[in-house]
Amino acid sequence: MLAIFALAVLATPAAHAQSGGTGQNCFGEVEADGVEQRPGPPLRFGITPRVQAGQLGAMPQPAVPDDPPKTLDALRALRPTGRPLVLRLNRFFWSEEEKGIQEFLALAERYTSRGFLVELQLRYHPRPDQEGNIAAWTEFVREVVRRFGPNRRVVAVQVTNEVNFALSRDSSDGAYEGARDALIQGVIAAKDEAEKGGHEQLEIGFNWFYRTDPSNESSFWQHLRDRGGPEFVAALDWVGLDAYPGTFFPPAEPTGDDFRDGIVNGLSTLRCLMGVPGIPMSVPVHVEENGYPTSPPSRSYEQQVEAAEAMIRAVHDFRGTYNVTDYRWFNLRDANSSDPNFQQQYGLLRDDYTPKPAFPLYSALIEELSLKNPEPDVRLYFVASPRNGRCGRLAEVAFEAGGPGVHEVERVELLRGGRVVATDSTAPFNVGARFRRRSSTTYRVAIFFFDERVRRSAFPRFVCSPAEPAPPRSGGGNDGGEKKARCRRTALAVSTTTRRTRGRGICARNNRGTSR
Repeated sequence: MLAIFALAVLATPAAHAQSGGTGQNCFGEVEADGVEQRPGPPLRFGITPRVQAGQLGAMPQPAVPDDPPKTLDALRALRPTGRPLVLRLNRFFWSEEEKGIQEFLALAERYTSRGFLVELQLRYHPRPDQEGNIAAWTEFVREVVRRFGPNRRVVAVQVTNEVNFALSRDSSDGAYEGARDALIQGVIAAKDEAEKGGHEQLEIGFNWFYRTDPSNESSFWQHLRDRGGPEFVAALDWVGLDAYPGTFFPPAEPTGDDFRDGIVNGLSTLRCLMGVPGIPMSVPVHVEENGYPTSPPSRSYEQQVEAAEAMIRAVHDFRGTYNVTDYRWFNLRDANSSDPNFQQQYGLLRDDYTPKPAFPLYSALIEELSLKNPEPDVRLYFVASPRNGRCGRLAEVAFEAGGPGVHEVERVELLRGGRVVATDSTAPFNVGARFRRRSSTTYRVAIFFFDERVRRSAFPRFVCSPAEPAPPRSGGGNDGGEKKARCRRTALAVSTTTRRTRGRGICARNNRGTSR
């Protein structure tokens, strides 16, 4: 059936991508060479790490089970120094309800606690008793945002999957009753809940399968216009493209230039169709799925390398032309390398975790083309303790890490004499310690970032003096009070600043750092 769609579109005269109208004439640019390459910011790259892929056909086949430690090792090897890597967690089904939420919360924690960013592919995929109940679906969407939004490294939610494609319930949501309205209302609900919760990092979008027949595409995009309107458009942070040139559409690409043409055709067609509901150019495109599955000898590892380089470089070259900000490769690992069905072999790794030649290629392209991790702007604060800085016979010192880049921090440690005396791995990071009032103690505060290769090693050093008697009053005598413990900075990190502030120290019950 996909081949029929391909022939139908290829038989239609090429038209320049234009916005608005009904979408009937959105066929995109057919040759990349004739399209202007406009500059744009570097791309943010990512990959899908889960092994089960959606499949066309009545009986989807299971995958060889995941090995989490090997998956983490592969992801660390894939991510170059100082570059972010977004992990797209797919197949998060509404039908699994709380069980699914718990599973994906655990996955998100597994990856974000190790410095990766995460986005969710939140599938409509209802049970028969749920199908068409849009009110229940939107409440589920809101619950997902409430549960995942507080994790600052969960950066995006894709609401529904490939609703324009209605031939495969396993891979796409378009075959289910109410799917188009689930997309519209789900996006609106997700954005509203993210704003209510203050989850500014959480960007909301949906994706589009490249491509189906012109009549279906026109119907789909006009539905978004007529049923979504300005409220839907205002809720969008991005729109995703799922494109597999040489696999689905177009079904065959003989050369690298043909793969490049396929990417440009997908991007230009999507931009044209986005104009139907009035989605402006300022809303960026994310390439959410792009890949080339293998099945030797007909689909060789060498062909995967050629396809990957041609398609990824095309996205990079035309990112400014079509306002593309993100790219995700599908998939990290084969579902089953011994299955001749190419749908089981999307990975850059075989199912035994040995790399295909495209694995080092993708890592090298990320290093060359990706945006860099932002320089964290973390500020270190000395927190003066209440009650004159004392806990009984002990003086007290406490420090807190905060600032715009605090979500890049993995943990904060307080060291005394080269020994860690306090650590906190939960924001807002607060570490403290006690020392004898009659002694002077030197402390170092170490801040560790998720990307261990940009970990700071030279941090502020503080000399903390004990509380001292207050000076005599002008009229003679002493008021019997004591000064607070004093901490003097003696060395400063490369980009870390300090300021003194008042707050609770380690004597307070709500201190979250552990001290010893």
